[in-house]
Order: sequence, then structure tokens, then C-alpha cells
Amino acid sequence: MLTVDYSRLRIAPGDRVLDVGCGAGRHAFEAYRRGADVVAFDMDEAELRPVTGMCGAMRAEGQAPAAAASAAVSGDATAMPFADGSFDRVIAAEVFEHILDDQQAINEAARVLKPGGIAAVTVPAWLPERICWGLSRAYHEVPGGHVRIYTRVELEAKLRRAGFTITGHHHAHGLHAPYWWLKCLVGVGNDDHPLPKAYHRMLVWDIMRQPAATRLAERALNPVIGKSVIVYAIRQPDEAAVPPAPAPGAEQRGGPAGRGGSGIPGDAGKGDPEKTHAAA
Repeated sequence: MLTVDYSRLRIAPGDRVLDVGCGAGRHAFEAYRRGADVVAFDMDEAELRPVTGMCGAMRAEGQAPAAAASAAVSGDATAMPFADGSFDRVIAAEVFEHILDDQQAINEAARVLKPGGIAAVTVPAWLPERICWGLSRAYHEVPGGHVRIYTRVELEAKLRRAGFTITGHHHAHGLHAPYWWLKCLVGVGNDDHPLPKAYHRMLVWDIMRQPAATRLAERALNPVIGKSVIVYAIRQPDEAAVPPAPAPGAEQRGGPAGRGGSGIPGDAGKGDPEKTHAAA
């Protein structure tokens, strides 16, 4: 089940794609299937092992082009071990709500993305998340849990602060919000209660079968109670890349000074990274 609309990412074979807080790897797998060179990045090494295994299985079964590549890297989203401008696309799905210094993590996503590169950022939408927090403290008061509730306006402001231009947004998973409300009502850890258990079976059936009725229902619900909001943005060119116009009569000397690293992955890495949590 994908949250990001890949038609908006416009991934081409050979593009370098970073999936920040990849978790189980669902978005990394889709980028790999499309021929990208994918780096699945997460703090949790235990999560990354099956991601590596799945990419290997996809290659063995011919589900990814032979020229595509994949790697799994463990590290801290606020200090990523990649050179400036290493990636053509960055995906950050349901991760920034877990990070205390989210602005620094967003700044890092901008840093490692090439100027003109596209980012897709998803977070829990405000209304469904606010209801979950109101129904259950256990929903978010857990180690590695959600530390904030975003409005779209706040998320977009933080992206702009990092040097992004917003290009669009949408909501997704309108059928999933009621499932989490039920879980919060009966106990987030109560997997045996018949109500959320039955609703979960319906969601699995919907994902597998994709019937027209539920697809239409979710499209109608997404703008109102979509569980996730997805924002798309383009990284602006570095200001230093555009020299200021000389003052009238002033002598021009030299050229603009470049900023940042070489843009070659692995060049000028950033020390010994810590880890960051990925949301499911």
C-alpha cells in the first residue's frame, strides 16, 4: 500500500532515490521496481535486514531492471551520511512526526537532494491524528511515537524554510482513519477485539481486490478524513549559484562561489550517524 503518488515523483530509470525512514520499505520497493538506484534509510537495523532481502528477491525474480541498484543504510535523519545533492528524489513517508528536531531533518532532506530534485513528504493529517490523540494516550505516548500533530500549513512552512518550493498536496487512506479510531477506543495493543479485527480484514480485502465501491468511497473520504497528507516540493537552487547583479558602474571580479559538497554519494560523509525512527 503506497501513500506517495509516483506519477508526481516522475522517477526515471537511473534516478537516485532516498527513502528516509523507510521502515518496511514499501516506497523503496516501488522506486526500485521502476528502475531507480534506491537507498533505504532508517535508524532501525532490524527493519533494514528484510528490506535488503526483499530487494534481493525482487532482483532474482526479475521484478526490478538489471541496471537498478539498492542499498540499505542505517543512520540519523538529522545528520545523514550523504554528500550534498546526492539524490534526484527524496521520499519521507510518516517519519518527521517522530523526530524532535523535525526542522533539522527536513533541512537534511533538502541538503542531500539535488537542486531541482523532487521530494514527497507524508505525515498524519491533522484531524484524524487529533482524534487519535484525544481517544488514547497510548497511541502516541510510546517510545519512538508521534511527538507532534502537523497542520499542512505548518509542514509546508518548514519545507519552505529548508529551501523547498511547494508544488502540490493531497490526502490518502480515508478508509484507514476509522480503523485507528477503533484501535484507540478499544486499546491500541488489543489486537483481538472483534471490531478493529473485522475492520482490518476489510482493509486487507480492499487492498488486495481494489473494488470500485471502496475506491470511490476512499476518494470521497480522503479530503475530509484521509489518514495522511502528502506534500510535494522541489528543492530550490542554492542562492550562491546565482550571482547578484553588480551595482551600476561596479567592477565585476571573479565568479560566484559554490556551496556544499561534490554531490557524489559517499563523498564527504557526515561522521558517525545515529538512528531515526520510521513510522509504519
